[in-house]
Amino acid sequence: MSDDEEYLAKSPAAGRMGKAAEHLVAASCVLATRGELNVSTSLVDDEGVDLVFHRRGSSATLAVQVKARMSTASVVRRQQYLANVRSQGFRPRAGLDLLFVAVDVDRAAIMTAWLVPSPVFAEMVKKPNGKGQYRFSASMKEGSGDRWAPYRLTAAELSRRILARLGELEEAG
Repeated sequence: MSDDEEYLAKSPAAGRMGKAAEHLVAASCVLATRGELNVSTSLVDDEGVDLVFHRRGSSATLAVQVKARMSTASVVRRQQYLANVRSQGFRPRAGLDLLFVAVDVDRAAIMTAWLVPSPVFAEMVKKPNGKGQYRFSASMKEGSGDRWAPYRLTAAELSRRILARLGELEEAG
């Protein structure tokens, strides 16, 4: 099975695993900031927003679309990350970031993440493919120089980067 076929052949548990990864991200960010960050989840995510972060005492919010891949996927075992973003629901704007996250299912922990502001993603990917999807493909290897390397984060760096993004949005007003 090719990587594309594997990516598209979702198991019945895929939705459950994706939702669990979203909650893992939310909980780890709240814990890592000792409660400085708060996170809201969407009841319905038809607008491409899974999590909304805000800092205690601040009015700025950061909407985040989460794309999770599990350590059991062959592409992740090869230290690669692939995801597609549907063009139909993707509306780049200052307060929306895409979070691509690889999750170690055995440890229930974030392995690697990329937090990409949606306008940057739109500029770097430019056009959707023939299936109406924007493709994200990155190396998980530390020190790799692919175009997404500036956005690659460790689990420990993720919450600090979200706080920084909220600071940028607050300054922009």
